[in-house]
Amino acid sequence: MDWSIGPEEQVLWPASVLVGVVMCGAVYETTRQISYRCFKCYDGLSPMQKVEWNNRGFSTFHALVAAAVSFYVVMVSGLFSEDINNSIIIDRKSWLSDSMFGVSIGYFLTDLAMILWYFPSLGGKEFLLHHGLSMYAICLALFSGKAHMYILMVLFTEATTPFVNLRWYLDVAGQKTHRLYLCNGLALFVGWLVARIILFVYFFSHMYFHFDQVKSIFALGFYSIMTVPPTIAAMNVFWFWKISKGMVKTLCKSKASKALTGNGKTD
Repeated sequence: MDWSIGPEEQVLWPASVLVGVVMCGAVYETTRQISYRCFKCYDGLSPMQKVEWNNRGFSTFHALVAAAVSFYVVMVSGLFSEDINNSIIIDRKSWLSDSMFGVSIGYFLTDLAMILWYFPSLGGKEFLLHHGLSMYAICLALFSGKAHMYILMVLFTEATTPFVNLRWYLDVAGQKTHRLYLCNGLALFVGWLVARIILFVYFFSHMYFHFDQVKSIFALGFYSIMTVPPTIAAMNVFWFWKISKGMVKTLCKSKASKALTGNGKTD
């Protein structure tokens, strides 16, 4: 495997990682300032809840950027069209995909550092596994220049993160009975189904129909792409099961509340 790094990559990759780290710090502080001034509930949070509140601010920002860039590169740019330049899809990359990978590594490093520092308050072992596998896969694609399309597809799954974070925000703000909480729960269910379940079905189908290209990857990359995505997919299915249970529970509570209201038994 040729891991030669050109002069452009020697500047672009470290700069992108640094941008990711600085982005997290800037959004963390911006979230803190805005929340302090605009949300009354923020003052009533515990110190640890304030840390998580701000942490979820930059995780939301990264998720939006990663989803937008991934969607553009894979679906809009034409980089991975079947008939472009007669080159195999597995070898295609661009400066934008390289940059997004670097920014994401910076984000995962920052978030992982905070998770370890406050462990387990910001996340348990499953988050360590998720972040570790994500950084491993991204670094492998970045250094080898292989399978950028597949890594971008996995990054697009971050599109569900804003819904997860909004659910947490509404919970700690005491707004679980608000209609927005229910609507967000439904959006999370649909978003997770599309971005983390159906998309992975397409992911594995694409790998199956292009398996001759997948086999051409160097040994470590081949075995990684055959193990890491299925592991992440299994985690997504497990979390989807928990989301589904939570949604059913919330809908049952909402239905029961409406029934009580109809019978004149409200508080």
